[in-house]
Parts: sequence; structure tokens; C-alpha cells
Amino acid sequence: MSCAQTVTRKSVLWRVLTLVLLLVAPSCISTLQNVSLVASWHLSAETLLGRPLRARRQLHLRNEWLPWSGWSVCSRTCGGGASVRTRTCITRNLVGRPCAGEPRQYKICNTKECPPGSQDFREMQCAVFNQRPLVAGNSFKWTTFHGGSNPCELSCMALGHNFYYNFGHVLDGTPCSDEGGVMCVSGRCLKPGCDSILGSGQEDDACMVCGGHNSTCLQHRSIYKSNRLEAGGPFGYNQVAMIPAGATHIRVTDNSRDYLALQNKHSQFVINGNWKISVPGEYSIAGTKLLYKRSADTWESFEVPGPTQEDLHLMVLAMDRNSGIEYEYWLPPDLYALFHGGKSSLRQALHTTSFFQRSPSSTTPSASATSRPLLSTGRPHPRRCGKCLRVRGRRERRRQYCQKDFVFRGKVLEKVQSGKETRYDVQIIHTYRNRFRLEHREFLWVPNVCDCPHLEGGRQYVFMARRHINYERTLNRILLEEDSYVVPYRPREDELLWTLEGLCSSRGPLQL
Repeated sequence: MSCAQTVTRKSVLWRVLTLVLLLVAPSCISTLQNVSLVASWHLSAETLLGRPLRARRQLHLRNEWLPWSGWSVCSRTCGGGASVRTRTCITRNLVGRPCAGEPRQYKICNTKECPPGSQDFREMQCAVFNQRPLVAGNSFKWTTFHGGSNPCELSCMALGHNFYYNFGHVLDGTPCSDEGGVMCVSGRCLKPGCDSILGSGQEDDACMVCGGHNSTCLQHRSIYKSNRLEAGGPFGYNQVAMIPAGATHIRVTDNSRDYLALQNKHSQFVINGNWKISVPGEYSIAGTKLLYKRSADTWESFEVPGPTQEDLHLMVLAMDRNSGIEYEYWLPPDLYALFHGGKSSLRQALHTTSFFQRSPSSTTPSASATSRPLLSTGRPHPRRCGKCLRVRGRRERRRQYCQKDFVFRGKVLEKVQSGKETRYDVQIIHTYRNRFRLEHREFLWVPNVCDCPHLEGGRQYVFMARRHINYERTLNRILLEEDSYVVPYRPREDELLWTLEGLCSSRGPLQL
């Protein structure tokens, strides 16, 4: 093959390749253009929305707080100080919202009283600047100045001079005012919540649950009215209601010429007792505080936050007809069911028809208080204390099982002595034979203070008692006489009592 033929063949091949490229090239160019247009459209959309592509990738990230640090050392060793803890916000989203909440939190601490003679906290802070050059090289001794415009500023007066100087914010934990617990923190007056956190705004609900919604207790509200003078006469104490132990948020109001009074479980007056009117103020009772208020006219009230550690007895010193004493309190559901789930006609108040007290100015009780017998003649008369009767045995058990109105097993919760009687608060656990209705909790009355029969708190007993109603039918209660059959409970008592049921003619109708 000659050289000329070789050149001609190569030229033909190049022409064929060029033709193929020309046929394929338009589609490739079009594809490249489309890709370029799509990319440019996305970029322009991101620009129009004002969000860079990198920012869009951060949208699913949220700024979060790190856990709280530990509490710092209290600013004071006594008298109430402040402690602080901090937390840090982790920023994962530059365009998102910052972390919600405060980076610092303060709580009250070391609230115990300082020893007598301790230096005032503000006075101590002013004394730090004693003999320090202040104006034109002059130095002074400083004392507290209380006339400043901001209670959280350290205003100190120069001793021997008629000017004061403001040294800036007081230390955290300095009392802001005479109101208890209000403190200065970073130049602001903050009040602690029930969680001890300053400025939290948390409050105890009616159930004494911090930040609660009154969902863990039930309210009891009632009105006491008296359209006639009670048996004690116009100068007698009369019981309005018994407020059970464990009650919270107790409120009592009255707007009459009478006076409210309150007794503890030992029948000792806390306010307005023994014919002496108490001054308004705060009183200690049942492990909590009572705030008593009275206006210049006839309005008076008291509040007890609770929870109370014993039964309280709401009384009224009757001076005239009463239009209505309003009272309310809250109880846990189990206590509410015991006391208000079903009303027992046998659960009488601690006092009888009247808790009469002689006026200091009088020498003899009124005729209305002495002419009527308090109880029926069937009630045993109180006697001097001696050896208790021992009531035991098979014969006594059989006899009283059929004769008594109540045969039941109960747990002794409380014992209260009043005058010449003793009242036991008993939780009814099981009934064997009862002619009248019993609730889950009842009072048992013993006509002596000799501890006869001997009952121990917290123990369970089998009781055989009778129903007692006086002539005036103002008393209706369970009477446990000295010769009543009462034995400590043991499982064998169940078998012994069940065998006696057939010996009695009938159980008797249940009286509601």
C-alpha cells in the first residue's frame, strides 16, 4: 500500500468521527444546560427565602440547657442567706430561638436565727468601708441608713455627719424589707416560693402541696347557725365542730357579737378561752400556726395552714343569736371518707349540750345550767378511782353479746379526758352484732377518768357497748361502761364470737 492511500484512509476516518460527534453533541449540551438551570433555580430559591443552605440543615437542631450546676455556698451562715446555681445554654441553631428560662437560680438558705448580739448584716457591709478614702482623700465611719430609695442598695450614713453614700448593691441574701423571707438578689427584691426558690412564684395549694392544684384532697365547708341561746346561757362556750387531725387550709369567719374560740385535743383553749379575749396575732397549735384577726366591729376570723397533728375543737362564746359561722377545711381522701363519707348519729362532739364555764364575775351557775340532768338516770355515776373491775370469762362474753347494742372490733386512735368523762376515738374494723348503724370511725365514751377499762392507743380490742340517749335526747352516743366486756383482740376471738350468734333471739333491725 502506497503512502498516498494511507493518508486518504486516515482522513476518511477523521471525517466519520467528526460527523458522529456532531450528531451526539447537541443532546449532551442540552443536558448540561438543564443541570445548570436546575442548580441555579435552587440557589435563587434559597436566596429569595433568605435562608442559606447551611442554615436549612440546622433547622432540626434545637438550643438546649445543660444540667444545673451544684448550689453555691450560702451567702450567710445564719439569719437567711442566698445560694445560687447556674446552667449553660448549648447553641446548636444560630438562627433559632435562645433557650427559654433563666441561666441563674437562687434559693434561700441557712434560715436559722443568728445568736443574740450578732451584728446586723447591712451594718456589717457598711463597716467594710470604714476608714477608706472616699472624697478628696477623706475617710469616715459608716452605719446603716434606711432612708434610701432602693432597699437593695447599700446606703450608709457617715457617723457624725449629715450625709449618706450609696456603695452599690447589697450582698445577695440581704433582707429586702421587714416582710419575712424577701431578699435582695442582684439588686432586686425577690420573695421565695414554697420550693425555697427566690422569685419562683410557687405557692402551696389547699392540700399543702407545693405548686399543686388542689387535686390531692377534698374540701369540707359548712355553716353553723344558732337561733337560740345555748344551754350554757348567754355566757357559755358551745362547740361548733370538731376539725380532724390532718386538716389543711382551715378558715373560720364570723360576723356577730359572739367570739370564736379554739381548743386543742386536751380541751385547752388557744384563743378566747376562760372568758379572756385574745389579741389578734399568731399562735402555735397542733404543730402549725394560727393567724387570728379581728376588726373594730364584730368581724373576726382565723386561718390555720396545717396540716394539723391533732383534733381541734371549734367553739363559740355565745353572747347573742348567731347568724352563721362559716368554716372550711381540706382533708386527704381517706380521712374525708372517714369523717364525711357517711354521717354517724352516734359520733357526738367532745362536749355535751353545753361546755359551761362560770363567768369570773358570777358566784353561782345559771339555773338553766343546773336544773336539768345532763344524762339519763341509767348512766353510772362517776366514782373515785380505784382498782378496775375485771370483766372476763365465757359466761360474761355470752351474756353481753346478746344484751349489748354493739359488738365490734376496733382500733384505739386517741384518748381525750373531758371533765369526769373519757372519750376514745376508735376506728371500726369489723362488726359482729350491732343493732344500730356504725360508721368507719366512732367515739366511745367512758363515764370516768380512771382509765377503766384500760385501753392502749394503737391496739385493737373487742368491744361490747350500749347506746346511750339522755332525757332531752340531745345526746346519742356509744357508752362503754366500766363493767363492759372489753378484751384485746386476737384471732381466736373471732371463733368464740361467731359461735354465739345462734344464742341470741334475733340480730335486731338496723337503725339508720
